[in-house]
Amino acid sequence: MQNPAASTAHLAVSLVPVQASDAEALVQLRIAAMRESLERLGRFDPQRARDRFLSGFVPAHTRHIVVAGQIVVGFVAVKPGATELLLDHLYIHPTWQGKGIGAAVLRLVFCEADGRQRSIRVGALKESASNRFYERHGFTLVERGEYDNYYVRAAGSSGGAQALPVKDAARSTSELNAAFHIAPDRN
Repeated sequence: MQNPAASTAHLAVSLVPVQASDAEALVQLRIAAMRESLERLGRFDPQRARDRFLSGFVPAHTRHIVVAGQIVVGFVAVKPGATELLLDHLYIHPTWQGKGIGAAVLRLVFCEADGRQRSIRVGALKESASNRFYERHGFTLVERGEYDNYYVRAAGSSGGAQALPVKDAARSTSELNAAFHIAPDRN
């Protein structure tokens, strides 16, 4: 991994399809990106993180995040649903975080969702900085689970998603996973 430039304002961010053979590299990137948050919650388990990712890995829905046309700095997975898109993964290598790359990726995902007239759903590990990130970018908290917070951004939203009531762990984790079309044990 190259050292990042001081700013990515001048760097183009693009999304490039992954191959099935990229799975192990994606697992390692995911573990690096999530490690600090999972350790803070006492839930860091590299094998569980690996298994969970591989159980839901669909290369057709996953893309490398590339800056300057050549440096892979992360990946994003967006899965289609009947009425919404699930932002299943958005990971930037820690060396490249805080440089506007995630925001640039979200703009690309928003264009895709808005073009399909679909809302976007995402889950974020509680106490992770990703919660603030998603709220800053127009997602609205709609539900709190045991380990994750769940957000939605309405189709065509320029700002925040339409207000929806927040439920505090009122449903079981399996009900949340089914409602958000995600695999159990989000880690």
